[in-house]
Amino acid sequence: MSKSAEIIIEGKKYDLPVIEGTEGEKALDISKLRAQSGYITLDYGFKNTGSTTSKITFLNGEEGILRYRGYSIEDLCDKSNFLEVAYLLIYGKLPTAEEYDQWIYDIKMHTMVHEDIKRILEGFPSNAHPMGVLSSLITSLTAFYPESLDPNRSIDGVKLSIVRLLAKLPTMAAWAYKNEVGHPVNYPDNTLDYVSNFLKMMFALPAEKHEVDPVISNALDTLLILHADHEQNCSTSTVRMVGSSHASLYTSISAGVNALWGPLHGGANQAVIEMLDNIKKDGGDVEKYIKKAKDKNDPFRLMGFGHRVYKNFDPRAKIIKKHADEVLAKLGVEDPVLEIAKKLEETALKDEYFIERKLFPNVDFYSGIIYRAMGIPTEMFTVMFAMGRLPGWISQWLEMRENNEPIGRPRQIYTGENVRDYVEMSKR
Repeated sequence: MSKSAEIIIEGKKYDLPVIEGTEGEKALDISKLRAQSGYITLDYGFKNTGSTTSKITFLNGEEGILRYRGYSIEDLCDKSNFLEVAYLLIYGKLPTAEEYDQWIYDIKMHTMVHEDIKRILEGFPSNAHPMGVLSSLITSLTAFYPESLDPNRSIDGVKLSIVRLLAKLPTMAAWAYKNEVGHPVNYPDNTLDYVSNFLKMMFALPAEKHEVDPVISNALDTLLILHADHEQNCSTSTVRMVGSSHASLYTSISAGVNALWGPLHGGANQAVIEMLDNIKKDGGDVEKYIKKAKDKNDPFRLMGFGHRVYKNFDPRAKIIKKHADEVLAKLGVEDPVLEIAKKLEETALKDEYFIERKLFPNVDFYSGIIYRAMGIPTEMFTVMFAMGRLPGWISQWLEMRENNEPIGRPRQIYTGENVRDYVEMSKR
């Protein structure tokens, strides 16, 4: 027997179907409410509104659970790698050995970008933000592959766009960094794995030999897995919204990059480092800033602690903490900012104020520390986030298209002026 909820509006009853997900999540289906009653719902920021059903990611913020296609984030980080997780997210299953080998081969065959993209890159000033550069270069792929604009592309055609994006985005991301620092770009090295290849393109210099440290590569691979998808957040919803107009995959992903660029979304780990820098400039007194964080009347906020979705703990933070410790130990980094970060972490994990409120370090806190230790500038932090989130964006775009979902078109409550007579300019 199907379940329903009853709502009474102006004395008239309406039945709303109850939708239940496989993990017990419940929702009221209001898709016919306006047609039946003339009413819509108002939900600023869509905080309590489900825009779709999805089989990709399950997130339980109260219990600290994150799963991709049913697999726990803990298992995937421990036993898998980023490109295998990307396959899982996009195609809904873990690949066989044969499928995996073909997947890796296909991606390696598309890591190069058209030489004209280098000319586009040269047109950006060196102080251009790498997120703006990356977004522009992704959009430019529609010019190099105009067939991607066809909304009725074959399955093989869409698969080719997916492979191209996964293969080329690290190249373009590394080139955006090289543009910022004024270094010559590095071409891909397909003898390396996905993450090591990216790190070499980022940091290799033509004047000296470059070896990628496996501890660094492994830590970054784990970070990319942790960021690969996170349900219907701002950038993911943007990708689905843009894609719902039958915009190309490249255009939709570029829109996701721009949404992620906003400081309230992808800039959290950058905000952590900026906060630590400010504490350092003020003398590095951690206790002073712990007290400020506890003071309700003080505008200071401790960045990188707690999470708006995870109300208990961030499962990703538990995983990446180990890698942060390994990276700092391996590199032997002597950085006063990172020393402040370690003191903040130690203090907060023992302080009853933070324990009672479950304000534990989150993934942004540790990822910022790792990126800082690697020598990645803060402007590149969000680019790293985008590289990790790419498989999730692709899988969400693909699911939306396969479900033949309608074009996104939220409603509004108009609160402006009523009808007014036009006044000639001479009489105003």
